[in-house]
Amino acid sequence: MKLAFGILMILHGLLHLIGFAKAFFTTKTPMLVLGISKPFGVLWLFAFVLFMVSSTLWFNNKKWFYLVFVAVCISQILIILAWKEAKFGSIVNAIILLVGISHLADFKFNKMVQKESVLLFKKIEKNYDDVISNKDVEHLPEIVQKWMKNSGVIGSPKINSVRLQQIGHLKNKPTGKWVPFTAKQYFNIGKPSFVWSAKIQYSSLLYILGRDKLNEGNAEMLIKVWGVIPVVDEVDNFKIDSGSIQRFLGEMCWFPSAAISDYISWEYVDDTSAKAIFSSKSQSVSGIFRFNAKGDIVSFETDRFYGGGSDSKKEKWIIDVIDYKVYDTYRIPYKCKVTWRLREGDFNWLNLEVLDVDYNIFEPFEKMLN
Repeated sequence: MKLAFGILMILHGLLHLIGFAKAFFTTKTPMLVLGISKPFGVLWLFAFVLFMVSSTLWFNNKKWFYLVFVAVCISQILIILAWKEAKFGSIVNAIILLVGISHLADFKFNKMVQKESVLLFKKIEKNYDDVISNKDVEHLPEIVQKWMKNSGVIGSPKINSVRLQQIGHLKNKPTGKWVPFTAKQYFNIGKPSFVWSAKIQYSSLLYILGRDKLNEGNAEMLIKVWGVIPVVDEVDNFKIDSGSIQRFLGEMCWFPSAAISDYISWEYVDDTSAKAIFSSKSQSVSGIFRFNAKGDIVSFETDRFYGGGSDSKKEKWIIDVIDYKVYDTYRIPYKCKVTWRLREGDFNWLNLEVLDVDYNIFEPFEKMLN
């Protein structure tokens, strides 16, 4: 699609040379546009140049949309003046304009996410000297201590920040089709916060941009079709707040040293299970971590609101660990599946793979989400 759209812009731009040629040269080119004066001929040439430069920027992943908006405006004025012969160019201008608007919205959406991510990192209290010892975890249930040791926490610095990249597939209803997505996520561990942004590609033409945010107990959820049309915009919603805190708690498997944070307490359940309780200023949530005999997390489950609407009720929300990898010095889950256990049956709605993890890096990835 990228190549096809770029070629469309080039061909559309080349057609503007006909108007320029008619105004300035004797040519055998068919006179599609009649009676073109030299000033208007210059405008036809200018539109051609703008489309050529815009297509070059497009192919090089630069900000092309501002320039192409000017090109489309000039082109459309010229087409209106020569409507009888050039009217079909309006269709191409409309296509280019719609794609440009979508990409501008993309840019603004990602710029918003980047700004929020920078702010998240600025709030992090950097502590490079706090190395975790056996004494720091001895108050935890024995199986949680095993997890701490098995995951590489003991003898390592306390994790202050996390940034990671993800890929996977999701679906929005049990009978829906799996849709691929790419995502980036940033965490502040000391002041429990995260920013998650994703691009969900329903087809070559249809995609959705999403951003979830948690900031010390307050959550936001924003989803836009093509980055333009909002379909979800949740703020100041207790149920979304609660679910985002539960999500942070479950995703603690990626930054295990958070288990000894002041805002988390633990209760023994049995020899291979422990209850984690997350307490914030606004509310407390909890979930059960289940482990194997070696101390690896095998699942996390909690009762979470199924949606943020007034009629939504709590359902069982489960993260199952599929496989592990070592990132830096930490052994963490890198493949997981997430399931809602509903009355009508299990709804496995998300399959996730972590591609890369950085610890104690205090800036977002250089490249924004495509």
